[in-house]
Amino acid sequence: MSQSPKTNQAQPSQFTLLRQKRFAPFFLTQLLGAFNDNVYKNALVALIAFAAVRSSTLDDGLLITLSAGLFILPFFLFSALCGQIADKYEKSQLIRRAKLAEIAIMSCGIVAFYLNSVPMLIGVLFLMGTQSAFFGPVKYGILPQHLSNAELTGGNGLVELGTFLAILLGTIAGTQLIAKADEGSILPVAVVLLVVAVAGYIASRFIPLSPANDPSLQVKFNPLTETFKLVRETAKNRIIFQSILAISWFWFMGATYLAQFPVYARDVLGGSVDVYTILLGSFSVGIAIGSVLCERLSHGRVEIGLVPFGAMGITVFGLDLVFATPSSAMGSTLSIGAFVVAEGAWRVLLDIFMIGLFGGLYIVPLYALIQQKSAPERLSRAIACNNIMNALMMVLSAVVVVALLAIGATITQIFLAMALMNAVVALYIFRQVPEFFMRFLIWLTIHTAYRLRESGMENIPKHGAGIVVANHVSFVDALILGGSVKRSVRFVMYYKIYRLPVLNFIFRTARAIPIAGQREDKAMYDEAFRQMDEALEAGDLLCIFPEGEITRDGHVNPFKAGIMRVLETRPVPVIPIALSGLWGSLYSRKDGAAFLKRPRRLFARIGVNVGEPIQPEDVELEALREIVVQLRGDRL
Repeated sequence: MSQSPKTNQAQPSQFTLLRQKRFAPFFLTQLLGAFNDNVYKNALVALIAFAAVRSSTLDDGLLITLSAGLFILPFFLFSALCGQIADKYEKSQLIRRAKLAEIAIMSCGIVAFYLNSVPMLIGVLFLMGTQSAFFGPVKYGILPQHLSNAELTGGNGLVELGTFLAILLGTIAGTQLIAKADEGSILPVAVVLLVVAVAGYIASRFIPLSPANDPSLQVKFNPLTETFKLVRETAKNRIIFQSILAISWFWFMGATYLAQFPVYARDVLGGSVDVYTILLGSFSVGIAIGSVLCERLSHGRVEIGLVPFGAMGITVFGLDLVFATPSSAMGSTLSIGAFVVAEGAWRVLLDIFMIGLFGGLYIVPLYALIQQKSAPERLSRAIACNNIMNALMMVLSAVVVVALLAIGATITQIFLAMALMNAVVALYIFRQVPEFFMRFLIWLTIHTAYRLRESGMENIPKHGAGIVVANHVSFVDALILGGSVKRSVRFVMYYKIYRLPVLNFIFRTARAIPIAGQREDKAMYDEAFRQMDEALEAGDLLCIFPEGEITRDGHVNPFKAGIMRVLETRPVPVIPIALSGLWGSLYSRKDGAAFLKRPRRLFARIGVNVGEPIQPEDVELEALREIVVQLRGDRL
């Protein structure tokens, strides 16, 4: 029964998805759509702001506010309906129909620009919002049908990268192209809007089929009733709904920053419109890079531990942006060249870039978590609920900013309020869903203290009950295994380790099972076996350290018979795992008590080696121990 470790194949880069038919056409379709949305919206805003529309007597600020409101309104009115449609019908066909609608809408927009008609321009903006409301649930609902769980974070990262680069490029293009319209030619705007819409439709023709998740669903159209019902039903899943609230809070902050950047660039920094563009560029590129970094930092899993990390970074750099902001303007309508050489400019740009980067680390795992945890037949409706809450928070952002400005707050003070509010909201969310902070502590332990190498991870069953058995080297063995195994694990651990400060929070949140020796506490001993049986009956993956204690000499102690008692009542596959490289670490018992000695070295290389599953009838204690020893190898 001897086995040797297998080396995992390297996880391919997320960018390889851009060469694959199952993702590339969809990515290009949504990228072009987001770009077109932003070209039109920013062209319209610039048209109003620079008074190219002469026929209106309405205030420019009121028109811009009305335009923003009409774009968001369809998300309230139609998201519940859109979620039902996306769950009921095949998604690639829905995307193609949405892109045909975009061609028609953009054609109307071109006519509106030609006629300089404010009502028609704003009406087209409402139709664009409607099309976006229909596209959203399909956009995020289609990813789990074509990507594996290990690819979800990378795929969502690419989608966010494309979205924010489209926002940046669309903002620049819309603003610049409308200058031609002000000179009497709408041709540049018309060509871009129509060509991009047609290109998006052509790309959508290559999206693979995505079968309906719930074809028997009865679609109901009643905006108020169905919206309320959708939110209520989604809220029944605590993790999904709290993830939606966390995403919506990000859009509250994002909407606030993006709305204030033009005024911040002009009035606070003393820059021209080009300085606003470079601020927007720093923020957008930051989010794009943060979104891509998620896949590298997640190591092929949906790593919600990055969410608290992202939230902390947003607050830290949000506060630093306040301190970096000059007390007086750097100049008067500074060009980009003059701005970047001004004292303090690079610190401002770095802070805005880092807010965006940590925003990417914050938001991508949340989208991936919703996709992973939602029942397939309800996924699109969960995304629709997310769109409703996002729209609500963006409207609330505008209300809060108006209220702060009304009481005399400055732009810098608004940024300070955002940073502090983010810390408070993050603490609330992480208290409601402690899994976020638990995963952060695990991620931090693994990726700051160690360099982890995994092998044989494909041997762990993706579904169904099983027992993982591992050697016990240190006080953080459960954290290492919990951060490596790509599904939830119920750990059985000695009660004194279970009760360790800080670690106890993690173990309780992970629903670990404390156990005592039969002679120490017979009631706890029996209760632990009862909970183990319940966990296996529920299809959980159980982890047992059969040595019964942490090694005192680095070697694997004899296995105790407790695992055989579990298998007698609940025969399930047993998966042997060996931890290597932890002996001598700060958390082991080598050279003194754990935690009370200098760490051997930072970024020590450790291994998690997984053997092939063993059927319950073939399990023998000594043979099982020998397998773990061989999997570990010579590195203690």
